[in-house]
Amino acid sequence: MMIQRGPNEPPVLSLVLPLYDEEAVIPELDRRLRALLATLAPDVGESWEVIFVNDGSKDRSLSLLTELAAAEPRYKVLSLSRNFGHQTAITAGLDRANGEAVVVMDADLQDPPEVVGQMVTRWREGFDVVFGVRSRRHGETVFKRLTAALYYRLLRAMLGDLSIPVDAGDFRLMSRPVVLTLRALREQHRFVRGLVGWVGFRQTAVHYERPARFAGETKYPLRKMLRFAIDGITSFSTVPLRMATWLGLLAGMTSLGGVGWALWSKFFGSGVVRGWTTIMILVGLGSSAQLLMTGILGEYVGRIYEEVKRRPLYVVEGEVNMAAAESRELRGMPVKLGANGSAPVRRSS
Repeated sequence: MMIQRGPNEPPVLSLVLPLYDEEAVIPELDRRLRALLATLAPDVGESWEVIFVNDGSKDRSLSLLTELAAAEPRYKVLSLSRNFGHQTAITAGLDRANGEAVVVMDADLQDPPEVVGQMVTRWREGFDVVFGVRSRRHGETVFKRLTAALYYRLLRAMLGDLSIPVDAGDFRLMSRPVVLTLRALREQHRFVRGLVGWVGFRQTAVHYERPARFAGETKYPLRKMLRFAIDGITSFSTVPLRMATWLGLLAGMTSLGGVGWALWSKFFGSGVVRGWTTIMILVGLGSSAQLLMTGILGEYVGRIYEEVKRRPLYVVEGEVNMAAAESRELRGMPVKLGANGSAPVRRSS
């Protein structure tokens, strides 16, 4: 039986899609989203919304999304004033999503919309978080696949009791209680999949093959991937700080060995001036350890600096098909600086 909701009732399902310069993908994305939502009719009926978060695109993405929203009122567009980054764009979409279940997925079609049906099924079974695990990753270099696999396993080992599934990105379904909890977490350096792991609730996985991009180029070059990896580690682990203790012990043991060698040379050596190589090695090791730990401390101090400024996470430039209540209120949380982390809306459509 198809579910029917009143005009003022929240939808059953919200889809949140952050995007940046994806004009070549949008027509195919629209087609596949409509096909997906047609297949989900027995579960959600006509009670759904799709929130596109335009993260400062410089191409025609915003105009294409506006045209789609003009024809379909359940298509909603949230346009940020500049490129704030993928994780912040996800946060902006979650702030506006009203569904009982909220799915976050990339707009490049590497997160197949067809997998959402499996997620909804597991949600109906009682799970609060259903995350997608990539069984295969097509269209990516061996270097990227290898480094991603190593990173997620290293991250999991460093986080202790906090469980972040390996080989899983931000493609996931979250129940309403999870979304409301995430809205209260407003740190500047966002690592959404880590935050979802931190809040807990009942979680499960669905496996899928991640296809290559439908069109366009990746928006995550090596530089951004490294920054994202550092954010993931420093947001949830203090293990790098503890490295100072271990490096200090290692340097101390090495220095004791050098002292022993110097004493032996003084009393039992031939008197020839020796030790230049050893001195250089010890100085090099010591200075390298100091610079490494200074850099790690700088990363954490920099994050403290960003947090104490208490700037909004993002600035909204315009909205399409967003109700006034959604623009001013986030489930009882007024939109003001320091409350939900977003700046006031400046323009609506």
